[in-house]
Amino acid sequence: MTTKQMISLVIPVYRSGEILPELHGRLTNVFAAHPDGYEVIFVEDCGGDNSWDVIQTLVANDTHVRGIRMSRNYGQHNALLCGILAAYGEVVITLDDDMQHPPEELPKLLDKLNEGHDVVYGPPIRQQHGVMRDLASYATKLALQSAMGAENARQVGSLRAFRTDLRRAFTDYRSPTVSIDVLLAWATSRFASVPVQHEPRRSGESGYTVGKLIRHAFNMMTGFSTQPLQIASMMGFLFALFGVGVFVYVLLQVLIQGSPVPGFPFLASIISIFSGAQLLALGIMGEYLARMHFRTMERPPYLVRDEIGAPIDPVKVAALAED
Repeated sequence: MTTKQMISLVIPVYRSGEILPELHGRLTNVFAAHPDGYEVIFVEDCGGDNSWDVIQTLVANDTHVRGIRMSRNYGQHNALLCGILAAYGEVVITLDDDMQHPPEELPKLLDKLNEGHDVVYGPPIRQQHGVMRDLASYATKLALQSAMGAENARQVGSLRAFRTDLRRAFTDYRSPTVSIDVLLAWATSRFASVPVQHEPRRSGESGYTVGKLIRHAFNMMTGFSTQPLQIASMMGFLFALFGVGVFVYVLLQVLIQGSPVPGFPFLASIISIFSGAQLLALGIMGEYLARMHFRTMERPPYLVRDEIGAPIDPVKVAALAED
């Protein structure tokens, strides 16, 4: 590991109290010799188990650990935003709490970051999910590509390393809908990725079901992109052309045969098609209006209930390293 910067490890925690000690131990083994110091920030997202008690114990036994407890369950990206804004290091690494992201692989991301990139993702060498979950993940990444405007969006994942100063682009962000990857795209276009080994989930089940992933993709597209509105406009234009074509066809039939075209099923089908297109467009516009409404309410993306552990002082770390 050649980097000379303090590292902040931000980990959202949800019902993983039984494996946090092992995760902490493996992180300590990897970063204990880091010359500029490190901190581990566990953000407990009110999973309802004993995770907060475990975090309190870890904080009491290790000065490198900090704990943040949310007031209620806000979701993974909201918890990540909270931890990122509280980070003290020059580089932030985010990873899951289920040890699917081996701590021993994290130096690869840091080495890639030191090549001049601002954000580095760690996609798995081989996916560990089922077919439906992989398809839903792929749909989410397509939505991210639309929202981020970056080809590298297809490599995004919850394992990422980036320079902390990028958060200046979204420090004042206040919206209940959060996508860390889109927020990072507001600050830079220098993305990179390095494939790393992922392990099977050690405990529990993932909170990201197929339905939640699809809903997350839709939220990203309507919350951070105008592409759905453009699609609705294009559909309206195409159906208008179709309607003109039908009108010309009927008119020609009248002029050639001298009688209108019979057939109630044909007319009912046309009405159904146009009605469906109108309802779809209205639904998309309604989603945007709803998001505007929620933003005018200025609902915060999260609220912290408890925070324990003091941030690591990089000046003291540097002084100790010189001694």
